[in-house]
Amino acid sequence: MKKSIVCLALLLAPTLCPAAITVYTAMLSGAAESPSNASTGTGAATVTIDSTANTMRVQVNFEGLTGNVTNTHIHAATVNPLTGTAGVATTTPTFLGFPAGVTAGIYDSTFDMTLASSYNGAYVTANGGTTATAFVALQAAMAAQKSYLNIHSSAFTGGEIRGFLVPEASTAGLAAIAGAGLMIRRRRL
Repeated sequence: MKKSIVCLALLLAPTLCPAAITVYTAMLSGAAESPSNASTGTGAATVTIDSTANTMRVQVNFEGLTGNVTNTHIHAATVNPLTGTAGVATTTPTFLGFPAGVTAGIYDSTFDMTLASSYNGAYVTANGGTTATAFVALQAAMAAQKSYLNIHSSAFTGGEIRGFLVPEASTAGLAAIAGAGLMIRRRRL
């Protein structure tokens, strides 16, 4: 009995303690823009937040844009989850090193979120005035599904493709549920 309780506690521990790393994903399309557009462009984004190291890794793959890339950044926070528009939260006019003047590309960069250069200055001002408070606000917007990654182009200056950032399912939480189920089954046998 004690062994089962210890096993359950070990399985549940990752879900009870806040994770230092949180991963968000987004599927990018013209249909997800506001207002939607007929772009044939598509893309996928992964944003990995490390709240211990205060970093944000942004990975984006995109193709088929109607126009050439002009700007790319994350917007936050919309009033409601998964809909609406918001101001730019991250560096403007675009992520440092993001492919420009192309219709397809791959991007992978990690940002130090303690630096003012990782944000739009107006976002920092509106969210407590420091990079620490801006990072907390950005994480809250992502967790609430009130932030989106937007790729702007020469054909769609307001944004050609975008996608709301959605937290990935917790594999630790799924493991805990599976482990608890196995222990219950074992007790019945």
